[in-house]
Amino acid sequence: MNQKNGKNSLGIDKCFGEVTNPIELFKLWYEKAKESEINDPNALALATSDKNNQPSVRMVLLKGISEKGFVFYTNLKSQKGEELKANKKASMCFHWKSLRRQVRASGAVEIVDAKEADEYYNSRPYKNRIGAWASDQSKVLGKREDFLKKIIEYEGKFPKGKEVPRPSHWSGWRLKPDNIEFWLDGEGRIHERLSYKKIKDGWTKELLYP
Repeated sequence: MNQKNGKNSLGIDKCFGEVTNPIELFKLWYEKAKESEINDPNALALATSDKNNQPSVRMVLLKGISEKGFVFYTNLKSQKGEELKANKKASMCFHWKSLRRQVRASGAVEIVDAKEADEYYNSRPYKNRIGAWASDQSKVLGKREDFLKKIIEYEGKFPKGKEVPRPSHWSGWRLKPDNIEFWLDGEGRIHERLSYKKIKDGWTKELLYP
């Protein structure tokens, strides 16, 4: 195994040969990425599409992972929020360059329940919570000073140290994967790919040509 590319105890033989649940395999890879990625090992590219089938992609941060799926948070009135409301399907791609690995997941999405959203929102730094109120995400901004003024206004409305309630337009989305694919770099572009597909009683898996 190539130690430089992260193909050690979590390499292809163990992870692809023994793990039947892709969520558990993802968690193994994610923990490894936390050790080697300089910034944001939880960063992922999120792809959505609008009612005209025009795709768009942007980077977001993974904030929850469970058997239910992958969770991220956003303004529900943002471009991605509106697109997800119109087309409740999405795709994600994690790329960990330090490990030369990537994971793709696709499936339907759902909004997380209020309790889960509140718990995460209340764990955020004060400035982040204020920003959720002040930003009309994805809308046209005349000048940056307008945004900064709104931040000051909300800081006055919700002083530091006091409760900052979660805005009704801000919550989390959960991608419930029906397909998860793992990709591992190989010398001479002889990469290794494993695709898991959701079935009624669990998952099936199969190797793919690179």
